[in-house]
Amino acid sequence: MGYAHAEIELANPRRPKLKPIRVSAIADTAAMTLCIPEHVAIQLQLPMARTREVTVADGRRREVPYVGPIEVIFENRNCYVGALVLGDKVLLGAVPMEDMDLVISPSQRKVVVNPESPNIPHALVL
Repeated sequence: MGYAHAEIELANPRRPKLKPIRVSAIADTAAMTLCIPEHVAIQLQLPMARTREVTVADGRRREVPYVGPIEVIFENRNCYVGALVLGDKVLLGAVPMEDMDLVISPSQRKVVVNPESPNIPHALVL
C-alpha cells in the first residue's frame, strides 16, 4: 500500500507567540506515539521532559528524548501529546490519530477526518 501522509501543524502550547510548524507527517498506525526530528523540537522550544527507551526497526534499543506538551493540529481537530525525538521525518502514530478521530484512506494514501464524525472528534469510552 505504501505510506499514508498527513499535513499537520505542530505547536508549543506553552509558547503561544511561536508560530506553529506545518509538516508532512508519515502516518503509521503500528506506531503508538508522535515522533519528531530534533530540529522541530528546537524550533518549537520544547524542553526535554525525560528520556524513553525505544526499539527501532532493526531491533536495536536506544534511549531518546521525550518532549512536550506538543499540540498537533489537523484540519478542524487538535490534540496534546508528548513526542519522541528521533529520525528525520515527523511520524504520526496511533495515539494522536485516535485522539483526533482520524482514519487512513487507503485509496488516497492519506489521513482524513473520520467521515462518521466530520464536525467534532468522537471517542469510544467504555
